[in-house]
Amino acid sequence: MDQDDCASLQRASMVDYQLRARGIQSPKVLEAMGQVARERFVPARLRDCAYDDGPLPIGSGQTISQPYIVALMTEALELEGGETVLDIGTGSGYAAAVLGCIAGEVFSIEWVPELAERASRVLAAEGFGNIKVRCGDGTLGWPGHQPFDGIVVAAGAPAVPDSLKYQLVVGGHLVIPVGPEQSTQSLRRITRLAENEFRTEDLGAVRFVPLLGEQGGA
Repeated sequence: MDQDDCASLQRASMVDYQLRARGIQSPKVLEAMGQVARERFVPARLRDCAYDDGPLPIGSGQTISQPYIVALMTEALELEGGETVLDIGTGSGYAAAVLGCIAGEVFSIEWVPELAERASRVLAAEGFGNIKVRCGDGTLGWPGHQPFDGIVVAAGAPAVPDSLKYQLVVGGHLVIPVGPEQSTQSLRRITRLAENEFRTEDLGAVRFVPLLGEQGGA
């Protein structure tokens, strides 16, 4: 069995035992997680660990999130297909790739220049022409492409940035970890109900690296 076949089996097992068995139900999310080759988004030395049930280091003090967390956050956006999504904290580009399998367009922002460049290369090599990556301050969003049907933030914020809430369409969801650095955070889903009306739901405890930027922890 070659490496690609082995990775395909590991990916299928991950979908069954780490995602479906834990309650991930969205067919679109399960299909996307089964399509994206996670091993292409981790450092070469860690490719044998790509489908482990946990985060992995990717350099610059950042991580690629646990597969279950990526699936949980993606499912919380309630995407039906073809939407415009903002992804903050590109990291390896893996979560953007999962989003790119469902959404029409994904705009992804990374604070660390080296990670933004690497993610752009990998996403292009994997054929994701519907994903645009730039280096910048994700806490300010991407005003030139708003409003977004969904926004997902892969870093813990001390509070929900207002700039992100107001870049949502009415009915859109923002999924973001909120809480102090070096502590357990609350994964929250903020839904824009009207121009100045929002609903917040708690999706459970998580732990992420800090969100850096003007409205983050920097």
